[in-house]
Amino acid sequence: MKQLLHKTVSFVMAMVVLFSTMSFTVNMHHCGDKLVETAVFHKAKGCGMEMEKPASDGCAISKKSCCNDKQLVVDGQDELQTIDKVSFDQQVFITSFVYSYINLFEGIDENVTSYEAYKPPLVVRQIFKIDETYLI
Repeated sequence: MKQLLHKTVSFVMAMVVLFSTMSFTVNMHHCGDKLVETAVFHKAKGCGMEMEKPASDGCAISKKSCCNDKQLVVDGQDELQTIDKVSFDQQVFITSFVYSYINLFEGIDENVTSYEAYKPPLVVRQIFKIDETYLI
């Protein structure tokens, strides 16, 4: 049981390190005031109503496009913090958290039932037979 707990804690810590150091970009395409598309890790395709640039500069009608693209960049950490300087209060918190987490799973292997010591009631009459009706 303790090996499983140790593996679970190790996995959770690895996921925390992975997601805290990972950077990603969220691209959003708005058409007017409405969000039309959101894309993570690649550019949003759009709604197909973007204004095209004119082929020649002499014959151009300028009209403002209703579409706009926004980009949200989430930067991860570049450096991981080491645990060289841990205060006494932090040590007490970590110790109490680990102790309570380990003791959380103690005794889970046992099936505790409150009705195990009692005998089932004796069947005097078959009630399902009394309530039956037959159509002839």
